[in-house]
Amino acid sequence: MNIEELRTYCLSKPAVTESFPFDEVTLVFKVKNKMFALLSIDDAHGISLKCDPERAIELREKYPAIIPGYHLNKRLWNTIKIDSSISNKLIIELIDHSYDLIVDSLPKKIIEELKNETNG
Repeated sequence: MNIEELRTYCLSKPAVTESFPFDEVTLVFKVKNKMFALLSIDDAHGISLKCDPERAIELREKYPAIIPGYHLNKRLWNTIKIDSSISNKLIIELIDHSYDLIVDSLPKKIIEELKNETNG
């Protein structure tokens, strides 16, 4: 996947916004104002995604292109170098996982609002 495909996929998720809160090269995707993905548009660092801590370690051990989150909590975030060693299917799965972790952490009222937005 290239940067534009990653951006398009992240924006296809319900209630997602994008911004550059840190600098001009780190595009941040949020759901209900909580980050779930950071995309380096200069392609220096790839995409950073939140991940279950145990799964994060397993992914890092299995894939050299997946490293602890760049400038993030290393226990909860992975940075994925976008190269041919990581399949598009796995990247999509990890984006979905990160998004779902954030949605699941939201207050129940906001989760219900999100469901209504999605179904409405």
